[in-house]
Order: sequence, then structure tokens, then C-alpha cells
Amino acid sequence: MRATFKLVAAVGAAALLAACGSATNAPSSGSGTPKSSSSTASTAGKFLGCMVTDTGGIDDRSFNASSWQGMQQAAAADSSISVKYLQSQSSSDYTPNINAFIQQKCGIVVTVGFLMGDNTQTAAKANPNTKFAIVDFNYSPVVPNIDSLVFNTVQDGFLGGYLAAAESKTHKVATFGGQKLPTVTIYMDGFWDGVQYYNQQHHANVQVLGWNEKTQNGSFTGNFTDQTAGQTLTQTFISSGADVIFPVAGNVGLGAAKAVQNADTAAGSTKVTMLWVDTDGCVSAAQYCKYFLSSVTKGIQASVKAAVLSAAQSSFKGGDYIGTLANGGAVLSPFHDFSSQVPASVQSELAKIKQMIISGQITPATKSPAT
Repeated sequence: MRATFKLVAAVGAAALLAACGSATNAPSSGSGTPKSSSSTASTAGKFLGCMVTDTGGIDDRSFNASSWQGMQQAAAADSSISVKYLQSQSSSDYTPNINAFIQQKCGIVVTVGFLMGDNTQTAAKANPNTKFAIVDFNYSPVVPNIDSLVFNTVQDGFLGGYLAAAESKTHKVATFGGQKLPTVTIYMDGFWDGVQYYNQQHHANVQVLGWNEKTQNGSFTGNFTDQTAGQTLTQTFISSGADVIFPVAGNVGLGAAKAVQNADTAAGSTKVTMLWVDTDGCVSAAQYCKYFLSSVTKGIQASVKAAVLSAAQSSFKGGDYIGTLANGGAVLSPFHDFSSQVPASVQSELAKIKQMIISGQITPATKSPAT
């Protein structure tokens, strides 16, 4: 399998594409009143790191929560740093929230998610002396005062697809997204390719429901918040015979997990498992750990932490950070409860495939569109 990688503004055809204190209200011209939270009681004299969430919220068990953890880790690593966030209730909050932090003289403004790409670029160009970082978006050409944190998740998505195919007893697996964005479909492309590689290596015919890399058509809930939609869609996949589910949908994935749990308790049903996305699900959604084969994750926490520390310690450079299997920025998480159930032969194959991807012997493809 071959792919031609090119760094683009939307992390697309390239595949190159990551203890709050008391809450106070912050001004917004958006649809709601976002909440601001600081990790310290006083910010006087401190370097201020500020984060704007996407609409999934600070506790989405996914990329917003991971980014906030990275912010907190930076504050823990350097006592001169204080961190806070503003929560976006809708996309109309993005620009007001970013501007509120610019007015507060934040040392770095971290924005989370592909959908904030344009808002962040506009603010950065209008305020060249303010440092920014953004998770899941990069620019061509680079914007000097933006640190773009992107992740080549077609690589670990490939491993997740291979694992799903190896563990499927029905020879049907499924994936779906929250919204049809390049940072979502790159995971789904990798998953699809991993299943095809398993079929090639084992002369099998495992089917992928919910996505077709060739046509770039598949299933989406339309947002990253509607857990009921995730549960309903997952139940449809299970009824169609899928026994491994991979939601790429943030908080919506909790609905998928509920459907998997319900299938587990239904009399006479096939055993259904799933993969979590972005973070280690056994940490971020521990109540469903018994259903997670593994998680297809990004090194969001480490990259956000590094961005904040670099700004605070005068080593900020801007440009692109690309998380990969090689540098730990794209990871297939431990098997946790399934560590004794995933056959040693499959674990060995996954370890070999990982090294083949790192060395370039296998180059997972992606057709996720550039924008």
C-alpha cells in the first residue's frame, strides 16, 4: 500500500495531518455563555496559557479533554505557568473566545479542533505578536506565530483496522464519524486499509460497514455531541452483523459504547467490542473499558504541553508538529482487559506491522480531501 504525503492546510489528502478551579463567566457574542476556568487561584505575575475548546466541551473524553490535560501538565511542569479555558457552545463562539484571550494578554492561545482553523489564522495574522497553537489543523504556508499540532493517524488507524479484522468473529466490522472532516476520515481511511491488509495477508473477507475509502462515502452523526445518535447508529451496525465498532466521533462514542454494552447484556447476542479514538478509552471512559479492544490515539497531551512550555520558556518556533508512530504522536493503546484475549500471534503481527510502517515498508494510504 502506497501513499504520497504532502503537508496541506487541512491535514487532508496528505494524511499528515491532537482540577479546574472555580468557574467564572466570560463575555461572548455566541450562542451561549462559555465558562472560563483557571487551574490556579491567582494568575498575578504568571505566564498565562489559554485554551478555547470546540463544541464537544471540556469533558468530551476526547480531543478537548486531552488538550486541557496537556495545558494542566504544562502548568504542573513549570510553576510560573497558569492555565485557563473558554468553552465554545457553538461555532459562533470561536472568534469571541479567541479575542477575549487576546485581550487578556495570554502568553499562548491554544485552539482545539479542525473547525477553528480559519478563526485561528485570522486572529494570528491580526495579532502577530501573540503566540497560538492549534490541535488538528496546519497551514500552507505556515503561519509563523501558530504552532500546528497534527497527527498522522492513518498509521495507527491502520493498526486498529488490522486488529478489528483479526478479532472479528462475524467478518464484519464498522466505523463511523462525527462529521465528515479530514481529521475524522483519515482515521477511517487507516481503519479501512488495515482491514484490507488483514484480508490480503490472511486470505479473508472481513467487510467494513460505515465507510469506503475508495468512494469516501460513509456514515456520520453530524456532530460530536449527540450520544443518542451514536447509540442508534451503532445498534444498526450491530444488527447488520458488525462485532467490532470504531467511532471517530468524540463524545458521540459514548453512545456507541452504550450500544455495545446493551448488546453484551442481550440474550443470545454475538459478543461485540469496540475501539476508542483520540485517547486511551480505558482511562477517559473507564466505565466501558471491558468493551475496548484498544484505542487509536493521538499524542495530544504531550504536544499541547510542549507548545505551552515552549511559549513560556521563550523557545516557541511555530510551524508544524506531526505526530507519528515513530515519535509516539500516533499510538495504538494497550489492550487492557483484552491483553490475555488478543492472541499472541496477532500481537506479534501488529508489532511487526508497526515497524514496517515506521520503516516505510508499508505506507498506509488516505484519500481524505485537502481543503
